[in-house]
Amino acid sequence: MKIHACVSCEGFPLTIQIASGKEHDSQHFIKIMESIQVKTERRPRTRPLEVLADSAYDNVAIRKYLRSRAIKSNIPNNTRNSKRRKRGRPTRFDEETYHYRGTIERFFAWLKMGFRKLASRYERLNVVFVVFKGLLDIACFLLCWKKL
Repeated sequence: MKIHACVSCEGFPLTIQIASGKEHDSQHFIKIMESIQVKTERRPRTRPLEVLADSAYDNVAIRKYLRSRAIKSNIPNNTRNSKRRKRGRPTRFDEETYHYRGTIERFFAWLKMGFRKLASRYERLNVVFVVFKGLLDIACFLLCWKKL
């Protein structure tokens, strides 16, 4: 099982989803982005200003999706995708703000070090997904509680 998460710059989890380990991370990117809802005074906010992701998310479909929702993408170019030089406008990558991507790595480290049951899971039954999701929700609540 893989944990797919979207985390704010402060380290608070915005969305969390679980999927099988066979699928690539970029296949769940759009589902995760559409499930973001941050409660505000008027209505929930569903669109972040900028998305920081690693080079595994360097995909034409992901960049088009972000551009259609007017979200800045800060994704480095994947060297495996660039066999020959691309024509046209170069993709956006800002190294100064990319250092905030360490927040997601820190979040997963807190999950895996603080809650050992979540570290690695190899179950195949769908019933276990429900229990695992419950443990994951409790762990995220405790992480947010510690930060506040």
